[in-house]
Amino acid sequence: MGKTIAEKIFDAHRVDNPSGDVHVLSIDAVFCHEITTPVAINDLIARGKDRVFDPGRIKAVIDHVTPAKDSQTAIQGKIMRDWARRHNILDFFDIGRNGVCHALFPEQGFVRPGATIIMGDSHTCTHGAFGAFAAGVGTTDLEVGILKGVCAFRYPHTMKINISGALPPGVFAKDVVLSIIGKIGVNGATNRVIEFTGPVVDAMGMDERMTLCNMAVEAGATCGICRPDGKTVDYLWKFIRNEFPSKDDALKAYQRFWPDADAQYVEVLEHDVSGLQPLTTFGFKPDNVRPVREMGTTPIDQVYIGSCTNGRLEDLRIAAGVLKGHKISPAVRGILSPATPMIYRQALEEGILQTFLQAGFCVTNPTCGACLGMSNGVLAEGEVCAATTNRNFSGRMGKGGMVHLMSPATAAASAIAGHITNSELFAKQDSD
Repeated sequence: MGKTIAEKIFDAHRVDNPSGDVHVLSIDAVFCHEITTPVAINDLIARGKDRVFDPGRIKAVIDHVTPAKDSQTAIQGKIMRDWARRHNILDFFDIGRNGVCHALFPEQGFVRPGATIIMGDSHTCTHGAFGAFAAGVGTTDLEVGILKGVCAFRYPHTMKINISGALPPGVFAKDVVLSIIGKIGVNGATNRVIEFTGPVVDAMGMDERMTLCNMAVEAGATCGICRPDGKTVDYLWKFIRNEFPSKDDALKAYQRFWPDADAQYVEVLEHDVSGLQPLTTFGFKPDNVRPVREMGTTPIDQVYIGSCTNGRLEDLRIAAGVLKGHKISPAVRGILSPATPMIYRQALEEGILQTFLQAGFCVTNPTCGACLGMSNGVLAEGEVCAATTNRNFSGRMGKGGMVHLMSPATAAASAIAGHITNSELFAKQDSD
C-alpha cells in the first residue's frame, strides 16, 4: 500500500515504536523562542539535565516581545541568551538579527524537505510548506527534544485537499486557507495532517504555500504539508547547492517524499477556488468566515500587516500596491511589521516602506508582539482590528478587542476606507 508524505517522513525517522500507535522519531531541528522555551530550560536545570542533544540542530530566536517591554520579558530574553551561550548554540537570533520565527528560520535555510521539526509554538506547521513534518509541541516534548533529539507522535492520519481552478485577481492564499477553514471547521482536521495539493498549490510560490500551511492548525491539524518541487529547490538552492550537483538532482532526491499514487487518505476534499471572493473572519473563531462584501461598512480602529502568516516580502508588495497614492483613514491606526530584517531591508530598498509611511502607517521592527496581544499594537477593549494574522480568538490581540483576519490586499484597502472593504484588485474584475 502506498504512503503519504507524512508517512514517508515518519518511516524515515522512526527510532522506536514502544507501544501501539506511539512512534518515537528522531528530530532534525528543534526551534525555540523566548515565550515557551525558558520554561523548558528552567525545568531541565531544576532536574539536573541542563544539556542539549546537538547545538547545531537547535535554532533559537527572541521574537514575540522584541525589544523587551518590561522586566519579565527582559528576564525571558536573558534566559535564552545565557542558555545559548552556555551550550554554544550559534544559530541564536538576538535583537537586531531576529525576526518572526516561522519566517526567519525558512529564510535562513533551516527547513528542508523530508525533515522533522518541533517547536513550542502551534504555528510550527508553517514549515510543512517545504515538504517537512513540522509540529507544535508542549513543554515536556520540547524538553525531551532539546535533551535527546527525539519526539513521540501517533502515526499520521492524512487528509488531502486538492485545490483546483484559477484564483481570480485580488484573491490570495490567505483567502484560500480561510475558505478551507470555513468549509471544514476548526475541528475538521483535528489529529490529522493536511496535505495541500492540486494545480493552485503547484502555481503558488513558497510564501503563499507557507501561508496555507501556517493556518492548517486553525482547522485543528497537526501539520500542513506540500510536496517539494522545483520552486522549493529554487528557494533553498543557495543553502543546498553544495549538497547536489544540480537543481534537477536535488529535486530527484526530494521526490522520494512525494506521496505514492496509491497512498491512502482518511479524507479527500476537492476545493475549486475559481469563483472565490476575498474573505474575512467575523467572529471569534477562525471558521467564522464570510465574503468581505457581506461585512457592509464594518468600522475598524486598527490595521495590522505582518506576522508569520502574511509578513513576507510578497505580502508587503501586494499591500503597498493597494496603498500607493492613498492615505489611510484618519480614524485608523496602521501598523506594519515586516517579518524579518531581510524582508525589512528588501522592502526599504524597493521603496515599499516609503509607500507605507506616506500612506500613514507606523513601521515597526520585526516582531510577533501584536498578533498575540503582547506588544507593538495591542487593542483596547471594544476596538476592532483588520489583521493579516492567523488567530481571532476573543482577546487574542488585547482584552475585549475584535480581530478580523484577511489578506494583505484587503487589509490595505480597509485601512484607506476606514472600514472593511475589498481592494481594487478584486473590485475592478468584480465590476467587469
